[in-house]
Amino acid sequence: MTKKSTKGTLALSESKAKNLPEKQGTVQGHRDGFGFVIPDDGGEDIFLNEREMSRVMHHDKVIVRVSGLDRRGRPEGQISEVLMHANQFVIGRLLNENGVLICAPEDKRIGHDILIPPKGQGNAKLGQVVSVEIIDYPDSYRQAVGRVVEVLGEIDDPGMEIEIAVRKYGVPHLFSPAAAKEAEALPDEIRDEDLEGRIDLRDIPLVTIDGEDARDFDDAVYCEPVTWGKEKAWRLIVAIADVSHYVKPGHPLDTDAISRATSVYFPRRVIPMLPEKISNGLCSLKPEVDRLCMVCDAVIDVHGEVQAYQFYPAVMHSAQRFTYNTVWEILSNSNGPEAARFKHLKKNLDRLYSLYKVLRAARDKRGAIDFETTETQIISNALGKIERIEPRVRNEAHRIIEECMLSANVCAADFLDKNGHSSLFRVHAEPSVEKLLTLKQVLRTAGLNLGGSDKPRPKDFAKLIEEIKPRPDASMLQSVVLRSMQQAVYQPDNYGHFGLAYPAYAHFTSPIRRYPDLLVHRAIKAILAKKTYSPSIPVDVVLNLAMPKSGPGRVNAANAKKSHEEGKLKPAAKTARGSKAKQEASTAMAAWAQLGVHCSSNERRADEASRDVEAWLKCYYMRDHLGQEYAGTITGVATFGLFVQLESLFVEGMIHISELGGDYYQYDEARQELRGERTGIRYRLTDRVHVLVSRVDLDARRIEFSLVKPNSDRNGVAGVGASDRFSQVDQGRGNKSNRHPGAKKSSSRSHSSSRANPNSSATQAGVRGSRGVAGEGSGLSSPPAKSAGAAKKKTTAAKAGKKPKKASNAKSKGHELSIRKGRR
Repeated sequence: MTKKSTKGTLALSESKAKNLPEKQGTVQGHRDGFGFVIPDDGGEDIFLNEREMSRVMHHDKVIVRVSGLDRRGRPEGQISEVLMHANQFVIGRLLNENGVLICAPEDKRIGHDILIPPKGQGNAKLGQVVSVEIIDYPDSYRQAVGRVVEVLGEIDDPGMEIEIAVRKYGVPHLFSPAAAKEAEALPDEIRDEDLEGRIDLRDIPLVTIDGEDARDFDDAVYCEPVTWGKEKAWRLIVAIADVSHYVKPGHPLDTDAISRATSVYFPRRVIPMLPEKISNGLCSLKPEVDRLCMVCDAVIDVHGEVQAYQFYPAVMHSAQRFTYNTVWEILSNSNGPEAARFKHLKKNLDRLYSLYKVLRAARDKRGAIDFETTETQIISNALGKIERIEPRVRNEAHRIIEECMLSANVCAADFLDKNGHSSLFRVHAEPSVEKLLTLKQVLRTAGLNLGGSDKPRPKDFAKLIEEIKPRPDASMLQSVVLRSMQQAVYQPDNYGHFGLAYPAYAHFTSPIRRYPDLLVHRAIKAILAKKTYSPSIPVDVVLNLAMPKSGPGRVNAANAKKSHEEGKLKPAAKTARGSKAKQEASTAMAAWAQLGVHCSSNERRADEASRDVEAWLKCYYMRDHLGQEYAGTITGVATFGLFVQLESLFVEGMIHISELGGDYYQYDEARQELRGERTGIRYRLTDRVHVLVSRVDLDARRIEFSLVKPNSDRNGVAGVGASDRFSQVDQGRGNKSNRHPGAKKSSSRSHSSSRANPNSSATQAGVRGSRGVAGEGSGLSSPPAKSAGAAKKKTTAAKAGKKPKKASNAKSKGHELSIRKGRR
């Protein structure tokens, strides 16, 4: 039996609730005050209301009991016990609120202000960014209490956004004294004893090709024509820095490398996986110096198929450090100055280009999915602040290196698989049934079809992408297809790579910056030495076994957590000789699985930290553009509003649904649109709109836009197509309308900036307010004539300062739209 609680939650009867098993899991907070418990067993997330979240903090380990279902049908829980407080230190700003000192956390998933007693302030000044050690943790009746232990500086200090991000996301940014000491003890150059058992490739003109700002060169390439049987073929040598020669299992350097698992890249700064003496020095394949390397030496036929390969340790001498732009300049202009400057290496580059064309044709034939997305890069000034944001141009030189690395990675995976040696594969699973269903609904509305019935293959997706490319809505459709894909993970079980259409794939080519690549190198070396490599995880390494939202990674994380806990509870017992080998194999496989989850989680953490810094920099940049109007394109649609990217600045912000006008809007996931019930006005992906930069929230990393109505729409009449409506727009001019942001009351709402679709079907999510008209797509029907007068009244009321009315579904607990509390 269930009963309806006073707050609209379906509460279970007391007898039934007692019979439900309690679950152990990790708390995941939300900026709007509620949260979830992510169960360790990989089961469904359990919703926590604001009252329950007042007792815990983000990432705490708890035991929870399911007490009922919320309005969305999700299990809702009550916390029975807090097993472990995860946040010993919190980063935030020191503020004075009504005479009381508090630390306002930078991580908005922590919904608690930390009280700072008078003696706990130390030397910190109001407004500064500080690190606070928590003395007393919160519960239902008291606030968290802490003391300042570190002053990072002012919020505007150069590089402060990175200092905040590495602490906010728990990215290790200082090497242990033992690791630093071990790195310093390493030689500056290779020694004679390091050359034992290696193939000498110093007479082969291997070259590195990287970006202009690259400092760690971990791959070099060389290509020459050969004969395979009676057919023409290519010999491709891919030499990778031999990090495993210097970073030994069980040593302090390895311990720190496991903890980090990956290098983290920020604008103007890198948090490396290994100390700079290794990453930028001893292991970096710099030109004109000898370096140790691991080589994949492959023969590839004219059809792009690998006919033979071998792995071996070697010593090399890089002939040249090229950049992508220089290589493309040489290849595209054979009579140009760069071609003349490097004429002694031009033949080698031409051969690489010829091989690339063969590999590219094989890729297309194989049916690998190739998304064409526009990446941006931030150009910063000397103080680390944004000067401009511009698109990152990819040329054929990028693709040459990409195909060479893919070939080496495939050979590594095949070598491990054929020899039956455990390692970490890079696995990309096929799309889930639910995501496929959503994708097909969107494609159906666009007049497209995905082949393959219920089990589409990579070829079917590749064919779909080719059909999409010439369309005007190509970017929208590509983003929808991309969102239907699973996230790739590291795991010891090989299930192939769906996106690349490979039966086996591993990461071999970047051991300086990725720990899985280092593990693959060790496994390959063990096979060559006719031994077995089994990884061991140091006891002082805290594994990141965070649970992804869905997909194979969630199952992997649940199994890894279980084996990790069992390993801690059950010490190795004495066993018979026969069963000892089985136990060792089981322990080794558990270690591989745990490392796979740990590396996958840290990869996601690195991406989140990088995005957080970029979002902060963009918000800081846009503060100088408040009140200005720009043309933009709708890049995302959600129940709570529209995401818009400004065309001239490459910055994304949000138009809240309350800014769209006095209508009730339905969210249609299949069409990726918001549609007004009364007016029929639609806002779809790729529609162009004209917006005003109305608010920038640096703390929340959020930029808010207001919809600006073109002259033709001032009386509430629907405008013409986007191309006609915005042909006269002067991008970036100051706002001349009466709706100046200084006169507009700041919004007190807080909404999720997640681009994930909130519901799996068409959802109503409307807010009534001052009327605005969007940049409609083609085929938009005009509203009734009488709407114009109503719109005028609505606009007048809005300007008079009346609050817009909210539809009931916009106020439901747990929605992305919620009333924001607190000082901001």
